Amino acid sequence: MRATCVRSSVFSSAFVAALRQSVTAAPRTRRSGHITHRNGFHTKCDRGIHQVAMAGEKDPLPVPTTTHISAKQAAEIDVKLMGPEYGFTLDQLMELAGLSVAAATFEAYPPTTHPSVLIIAGPGNNGGDGLVAARHLAHFGYQDVQVCYPKRSAREPIYGNLVKQLETSGDAVQFVHVDEVLQKTTDVVIDAMFGFSFSGEPRAPFDEILALIKDPANEPPPTLSIDVPSGWDVDQGDTTGSGLRPETLVSLTAPKLFAKHYKFKNHFVGGRFLPPKLVAEYGLTLPKYKNAEQIARVY
Repeated sequence: MRATCVRSSVFSSAFVAALRQSVTAAPRTRRSGHITHRNGFHTKCDRGIHQVAMAGEKDPLPVPTTTHISAKQAAEIDVKLMGPEYGFTLDQLMELAGLSVAAATFEAYPPTTHPSVLIIAGPGNNGGDGLVAARHLAHFGYQDVQVCYPKRSAREPIYGNLVKQLETSGDAVQFVHVDEVLQKTTDVVIDAMFGFSFSGEPRAPFDEILALIKDPANEPPPTLSIDVPSGWDVDQGDTTGSGLRPETLVSLTAPKLFAKHYKFKNHFVGGRFLPPKLVAEYGLTLPKYKNAEQIARVY
């Protein structure tokens, strides 16, 4: 796999060996032919690990105009949105979230420079957001959208429907086996493993995947995380100091509390659908969306 902003064109041999053992195979569609290594688009850019400044360091991020919400508040907002007063469904919220993620990916990593995307999807709603994003990325012109979905959820019909939509999206989207991932190039990784409702320690195979993509020695591609970097505490952030360091964060509905104390190279808010009454109830102040855009840049 090749990253845009790394020293070499492939992951290290340690990454290859470890990843081959860590992820179970997923059903996939195959394309004829083989993707050859092209001349990579290389730029001098700061990787996410250098872009994150923890609270207490010299230059914490000032965000006086943006409201940050706790994990508890985020869960409450979702429950209210899907309640009788507002009438949203899980399908709607996931579709809007995934569209926001795809829009942010296009903004930070356009297909002209980052045509290949790998999405690592977890079994919950965060993974569902990633599956929706994959479909939109194909429509946005990305030539190679790879989806690693090792633990498929059967809790809701929506997850099976999202898989079916991807399987019928044409040649641009494919579910990938580990061996296929290692044989192809990718320009950006979308972290869709765990969202704001996750707690505890990541379990296999995601614990090993996280260990691999967060280690600079493996030279992974730049990472975009959905709502919260997988494995982080939603309210307190990377409490261990050794967690995943994404280059880009897409906050859904509103930034979560941890984002008050960390700075990423790119930070977007997505979720342009909140009813005014709910915004007022939680006293939310959010970045302004322009025209018909689905995301707003925090910085």
